[in-house]
Order: sequence, then structure tokens, then C-alpha cells
Amino acid sequence: MTGLREDFLWGASTSPHQIEGNNVNADWWATENAPTSPFPDRSGDAVDSYHRYAEDMRLLADAGLNAYRFGFEWARIEPADGHFSRAERDHYRRMVDTAHELGLAPVVTLQHFTLPRWFAESGGWRRPDAADRFARYIEFVSTALRDVDWVCTINEPNMLAVFASVQEACPSAMMGQQAGEADTGQAGGQAATELATALAAVRPDQALGDTLAKVHRRAVEVVRATTNAKAGWTVAQQSFTPTPGNEEVFERVHHDWEGFYRRLRPGARRRHHREALRRQRLRDRPLHR
Repeated sequence: MTGLREDFLWGASTSPHQIEGNNVNADWWATENAPTSPFPDRSGDAVDSYHRYAEDMRLLADAGLNAYRFGFEWARIEPADGHFSRAERDHYRRMVDTAHELGLAPVVTLQHFTLPRWFAESGGWRRPDAADRFARYIEFVSTALRDVDWVCTINEPNMLAVFASVQEACPSAMMGQQAGEADTGQAGGQAATELATALAAVRPDQALGDTLAKVHRRAVEVVRATTNAKAGWTVAQQSFTPTPGNEEVFERVHHDWEGFYRRLRPGARRRHHREALRRQRLRDRPLHR
């Protein structure tokens, strides 16, 4: 392939909860192990990348890739409120070192969907002090990022806003049945059906999106103050295209699902505020087909 910059990063990406295994202090572990979990499988040992990360990275390097995006698992590093594990921080530092040794640029994600269970159960991102708690965690891990050039604060915040809307629409599907309820044997399938139905009609929770934007800005400040890394967040891109006569609807949907999150970059803040007023006027107009 030609035409790529010499410093172009071509790599692979993973999330801790999906590959490490036994992430027992995370909120998703609790959800997937609930009797009525909507997930068909539990993560369990996953692929044991917590112990076999060096083998995984070697496969990437041998395939000719030059970057590996992986996550620091907040739930491991701060399993209880205010209790930080130096051992876990050192574990992720060893992952950074291994990436460098294999010629892979480490791209570190600080939060990839999962939250510490104590944080999630006390309000999660809606906590008034959410930005402070996340910043405190980043300050603790910053020494492990000392020679990391690229840091992602939050993975796919627009999807987090979608999850919030789904949870509000059908909390039983997202959280599992209440403790002490009997498992009917069909509860899991019913929860999965409810979840699929909610996803079909959902739109991202803009209030949570606004909150995540504030958390992200604070996180970027901490990363830049404590490391030399470039910091941003990753957005799940959509494939929406307007149909004739629905351009205004497209603008509104694109803004809610993707545009809002892509505009949160240096120099775009004032323009975002100007556009917010226009978007609100579009939002208030009735839909016409």
C-alpha cells in the first residue's frame, strides 16, 4: 500500500473486559452474571489476555502491525472507592513496556465501557463528582503513561449515551432481575428480546452526552498536565445518509448520534455553542414525512 505517511499507525484494538478475563469488580461482570442477563455468554476467563498479553502483542507485531490500542481497566486499578492498586498499575505499565519492546506504539484507553462496580452503583457518570473521580484515577495511572504518545480518555461515548437510554427504557433487560427473584428459565431470553426492542427505537441520551463531554475535557487536562501524550476520545461512527426531503431530520440525528461527539476538539468549543442553539431549534420542529 502506498500513499501513507511514514508515521501512520496501523494496528489492532481491544478492550480489557472482553479479553482479559475475570474482571470481577466491574459493573458489566455483575450484569452478565445476573440470572436474567441479556448477554448470551459470560466473559469468564475470556482469552486470558491478562496473563497472555505478550503472546497477543507478538502476534500483532508478527503480522506487520505497528500499533496496539489496549485499555487500562479502572475496575482493577481502583476496585474500591479510594483504594488504588499499585500492583495493577505496574501490570499495565509492563504492557506498555512490552509494546515498545515489540515495536508497537501503545495507544492506551482509560475507560472502555466498563466501570468499577462501586462507581456504577453509586450513580456512575451521573454522579456530581464523576469528573473528579475519573481525574483522580488518571492522576494515579499517569506514571504508567510516561512514554505513551496516544491516550483515549473514553471509548465511544456516544454508545454510552445509547446504553443509558436503553437502560432507562428497559432497566430489567440491562440490569438483570432483582436479587432474590426466581429464575423462570426463560428470563434471560425475555431480557434479550426486551433489549433488542429498546435498541430499535433508542436515541442517545443527550444529557449524559453533555456530562461525558465535561468529564472528557477534565480528563484531557489531567493527561496533558501529567504526561506528554496526545489525548482524545474515540467515537463510534455511523453510516447515516439523508433521503430527499429529510435533510433537517438527518442533521438532527447525525448530531445526536455522532456530530456532537466529533466536535469536542480544541478550537471547536465556541462553534459548538453557536450550533447548539440552531440544533435545538431543529429539534423542536415537528417531523414531517
